Amino acid sequence: MTTATAAPRPNSPRPNSPRPDSPRPDKPESTEPRQNPPTFLSDPYPTLARMRQSAPVSVLHSDGGLRLWIIPRYADVRAALFDRRFAQDVRRAQALADSRVEGVNLGTEITHMLSSDPPDHTRLRGVVQAAFSRKRVEAMRPMVERITLELLDGLDAAAARHTARTTTATVDLVRDFAFPLPILVVCELLGFPPEDRDLYRKWSTAIVTQEGGHAAFRRAVQEMGSYVLAIADRRIRRNDRPADLLTELLAARERGELTDDEIVGMVALLLIGGHETTVNLLGTSCLALLRDPGQAAWLRADPTRMPGAVEEFLRYDSPICMATTRFTTEPVDVGGVEIPQDEFVLLSLGAANRDPARFQDPDRLILDRPDAGHLAFGGGIHRCLGALLGKLETEIALTALLARFPGTTLACQERDLRWRNTMMLRGLEALPLTLRR
Repeated sequence: MTTATAAPRPNSPRPNSPRPDSPRPDKPESTEPRQNPPTFLSDPYPTLARMRQSAPVSVLHSDGGLRLWIIPRYADVRAALFDRRFAQDVRRAQALADSRVEGVNLGTEITHMLSSDPPDHTRLRGVVQAAFSRKRVEAMRPMVERITLELLDGLDAAAARHTARTTTATVDLVRDFAFPLPILVVCELLGFPPEDRDLYRKWSTAIVTQEGGHAAFRRAVQEMGSYVLAIADRRIRRNDRPADLLTELLAARERGELTDDEIVGMVALLLIGGHETTVNLLGTSCLALLRDPGQAAWLRADPTRMPGAVEEFLRYDSPICMATTRFTTEPVDVGGVEIPQDEFVLLSLGAANRDPARFQDPDRLILDRPDAGHLAFGGGIHRCLGALLGKLETEIALTALLARFPGTTLACQERDLRWRNTMMLRGLEALPLTLRR
């Protein structure tokens, strides 16, 4: 789960794949707008490696023609995450984009902490920070374990329907396990109806990928806003105050700490960010283990190894490839290249986590890697608020899945797998598996 850097800013520009040419240190590379090639979506790391090797900063353009500066090296990305000169206020960013190109919408319809800078960011994050403390997250363990086992029982039921011996079945791990697990957790956290989870997924896809264009994005935002406020109003009318996060948000509104728009934005961020990271991470982690049965066996032999393995899964195939769009409030020097004031910047978490200057043999999955140090959850004031919960969900889910179905195999050719159509996220659309005990 993520509530800070995992989900991309709604309707943020989806940049195109950069050319591998090496720019001069004083003049970063520039490209013409183009479509994301399928090869980048299926394996972005060769392109990211060429960017990392060629220069500390590269320049490309979004589909709408907006210039974007890409920072790919670990040390530079980490420094930028903590540097307040890289701002995220969406309204200032929108005004800046409007002065450059027409038709680019950065999502000003949604107000939340990921699209805010202090002092608004500090106020918004402070309202929900306690809900994601280590103590509160650990108290969610029984709930996450219960949901995990219920979903695995559902996979067993699918096996029973497909074969009389109940030993094999073909399922889509994303649809049947990786998506419902974190969204059901978020539903319990917020007190939302779990039967509406497909609706939440529809809104999330429209907002994150923008495949339906701005009209679909705006419709999703409006529908989600009406839905959230209807639930809130119903609770107020009935004086219904269950012990969940929505009740805490409504109490903050009564204290004058949140507006209606901010409640909607907070819920949207939790619904979207609260499942996108874990869905992606579970899918890519399972795929990595299918590629290396030896490491899967190593994990099954000692489940206590799983927390460390999750850190390596996060580093190896970061569920967020590009952190949310920032802009410079003054000129910033990055590795000898000056990014001028008022320029849009993307920090490539995926490239940073494969940087050989920071990680030995970075393109190998090494589950007992002694030093995590990854940037998968970002850093600084926007570090993912739900990082602990996301790691807990992944740890429990992978441990139970490996124990229940140790002989699972991929049910298609790997080249036929479909990836999310966004450069920001790194996740599978589906993962067909043949389950075997």
